[in-house]
Amino acid sequence: MPSSPNSTGKKALHFGAGNIGRGFIGPLLAAAGYHVVFADVDEGTINKLNEVDTYGVHILDNARHVDTIGNVSGVLSHKPGAEHAIADSSVLLITTAVGPNVLPKIAPTLAKGLSARREAHPESGLNVIACENKVGATATLRAEVFKALPLEEDKRWVAEHIGFANCSVDRIVPPFDPSEDPEADTELDVGVEGFFEWIVEAPALKDPPPGVEGMQLTQDLEAYVERKLYTLNTGHATTAYLGYLKGLPTIDRAISDADIRRAVEGALAQSGAALVKKHQFKPEEHEAYVQKILGRFENPALKDSTDRVGRQPLRKLGREDRLVGPATMCRELGLPNDWLLNAVAGCLLYDDTEDEQARELKEMIGRDGVGKVVKDLTGL
Repeated sequence: MPSSPNSTGKKALHFGAGNIGRGFIGPLLAAAGYHVVFADVDEGTINKLNEVDTYGVHILDNARHVDTIGNVSGVLSHKPGAEHAIADSSVLLITTAVGPNVLPKIAPTLAKGLSARREAHPESGLNVIACENKVGATATLRAEVFKALPLEEDKRWVAEHIGFANCSVDRIVPPFDPSEDPEADTELDVGVEGFFEWIVEAPALKDPPPGVEGMQLTQDLEAYVERKLYTLNTGHATTAYLGYLKGLPTIDRAISDADIRRAVEGALAQSGAALVKKHQFKPEEHEAYVQKILGRFENPALKDSTDRVGRQPLRKLGREDRLVGPATMCRELGLPNDWLLNAVAGCLLYDDTEDEQARELKEMIGRDGVGKVVKDLTGL
């Protein structure tokens, strides 16, 4: 997926210059002919982007190769440069990969930039897509932006001209150390799996359309968001927590363990039954989707650690998140959920001392007892 020359003059502003931004969303935007402006708080990364203008995306599959991504630059997200970029009428798309908890922090910058855009270019529209592992992430960002908009006329203008489209994103982007890869040319290089999926709700988009190859548009996003969250993320988390408990350091080693494999397959069979019943997915197509995901977990080239995938257990015990969400859906549909509850138990036992949420969870269980914690956090 090498980038294309920017002959159109169009730009995209992407908040988050981390591995997901550089390894997933940024390359798709660059390949679509956008000049990609990364916005981030990390001054070193932004300076490097402006210095080199290109970096490598290493595809960590059997047929390994490196895509060169060019036509990129950077601005500091907490400085006026980000607001100026939003106000620039050549910026037609704004995306994020900052983590759900950071969205409220970037909303004031978006609000200021959009207000300035209304004054300078009142006829120019754009679309905003938050590419986060959270159901309704863009809707959350939109609500925060509207809170921060200073004037009612700003709110009316944004409602008319700015699209806020929810999406589902899927690509495994593991930690990648360029210094350990002889093919890496710059510290900005990033490693990713070859598979990716980016599904966006079409009805929420405004003109001009994004025009990004690899971005799938759908009229029924909820089905695909839940399919991804309750399959990829459910299986990933289950593998991570059970692997951690067995002392297995990586996802590929954990999924190769017979007991863990059986538990993961059981959890995905139960979440799959609920998804098929709720959204009318074809059972054979969903089973093929599950098997593809299990094959992705087996990829040793990703070197994906169980502690990375398992981090922030309190967030992952959320009622609509990857473990409790499908367990609750099964219960509501009258379907068994014991394998999913087994995964919840694995999460409750995750006690990585380097993880702040794991320490907090352990303290809660020690203070209140596991029964109360389960009831309060999950509602199960």
